[in-house]
Amino acid sequence: MKSGSENGSPEALTISDDLELGEVKAIREKLSEMHNDIKKVMEFTSRLRLEAAIERSRQEYSNALLNHLFEDIDSGLEQNMVKKCPEKQKCTSAFTALLQQNAGLITKNRVDDKSISDNRKKLEELRCEAPYNKCEKCFSEVSSLLVKQVNLMRSMRIYTNNQEQKPNISALKTSVVMSEILEPVSNPQRLEILRAVAFEMKSFSAFSELTGLRGGNLLFHLQKLMESGLILQQHERGDYMITEKGFKILQGLNEIYSSLQNYPLQNSSKQTPEKNDLMERKEKTEMTI
Repeated sequence: MKSGSENGSPEALTISDDLELGEVKAIREKLSEMHNDIKKVMEFTSRLRLEAAIERSRQEYSNALLNHLFEDIDSGLEQNMVKKCPEKQKCTSAFTALLQQNAGLITKNRVDDKSISDNRKKLEELRCEAPYNKCEKCFSEVSSLLVKQVNLMRSMRIYTNNQEQKPNISALKTSVVMSEILEPVSNPQRLEILRAVAFEMKSFSAFSELTGLRGGNLLFHLQKLMESGLILQQHERGDYMITEKGFKILQGLNEIYSSLQNYPLQNSSKQTPEKNDLMERKEKTEMTI
């Protein structure tokens, strides 16, 4: 049997101290692991709370925009649709439903191209069923409202169509675009004439009153538009009307203009006298030719 002095020997005390140090070290490591686990849980919980707060803010922002778009639909249709039309109530309901459905996409995190394309196709189907000549005025307003909604989705970075991701402009022929599209409407009087016949026919005297041009000056611009296939005359000395090509160009210009509403546009009235003189000389040269 070992004596008490033997149990308290330096060797025994060293072994006991080592065991205690090992246990303390193990406890510390375990506590460190628990601390890291708790930290991860807290970080995860905080992230979830932050994401939830961001999502709530996004939803509140989207709902506010949605209410604004609904008001824009009501006011736009009320102000710009044909006033006296037997189909107005029916068309207003159809247009409102389509535009509200498209506007509702703004509450999504991502808008796919198919949803926008489907709504555009629905509008074209309604257009094909239009019974009256003046229906195009109403469809032009609906198209403008639709473009504004899509542009808002682009600005929010929730919608980008495939063409925008990688635009294909290789088929664009500069000479044709200049001669067939840009040059005919580059003159302000010609553009006013084209705009005037968008939804109704106009006479020579009506154009004269609209543009302030007389005789040969006005005839020059009318012939320019007719040669380009943008308008046509019913018969000799008859009224003028827009062609399908002319309307598509006018509609395209309207969509471009609508899409640029969020950007500063240069005011053409701020042209320098030198530029105005240059334009006048160019017009006189064209008329001489």
